Amino acid sequence: MARAISHPLFARIYPRINAFAEAHGSIDHRRELLAGVRGRVIEIGAGTGANFRHYPSEVEQVVAVEPEPRLRALAERAAAEVTLPVDVVDGRAEHLPAADHHFDVAIMSLVLCTIADVSAALDEVLRVVKPTGELRFYEHVRSPRLRQFRVQRTVNPLWRLAGGGCNLTRDTEQAITGAGFTVKDIRRFDFLINGRAGLASPSIIGTARPSG
Repeated sequence: MARAISHPLFARIYPRINAFAEAHGSIDHRRELLAGVRGRVIEIGAGTGANFRHYPSEVEQVVAVEPEPRLRALAERAAAEVTLPVDVVDGRAEHLPAADHHFDVAIMSLVLCTIADVSAALDEVLRVVKPTGELRFYEHVRSPRLRQFRVQRTVNPLWRLAGGGCNLTRDTEQAITGAGFTVKDIRRFDFLINGRAGLASPSIIGTARPSG
């Protein structure tokens, strides 16, 4: 049995981190991520539920999976504040509590940096989305610039410790394509705070579909 996920310190500070990011532009990133989403949706690693209020009205249902109990409680509170049917459930990305080919869209938002087994998680996405479905992703990633990547790599052990397992050095785009998805569109950018880039600034937003 997989060990329960618990990050009490990170869960307490993450709402402040998210509020800061939203004040500097991440709300626009979430809206971009979710634009045009419709049908049945599974959101993997829902965190505090920050995406819930940005889902389009065409969405029929959201199943929001969050393993960290403190963050899940915040997500349940956020779900109660929207008219969209959102079912917040306990579960891990590597073992999603969902039937095969049930969802039109899977959402992964600032979570692939943290998941222990990215390959297993993406295999699960392939299992639960329809063959005609899609994966929407918004993630911070390893820098394409060698100097910045070297700094990310040096800092990463401490970053993971302080950030609830978050990694600075993951090549998430490659992981998605390697798992059996075809990336249909992607925007690569630096998320700047007050005009400045940080170690987690390199980011991607995009859509991928099962290759088969």
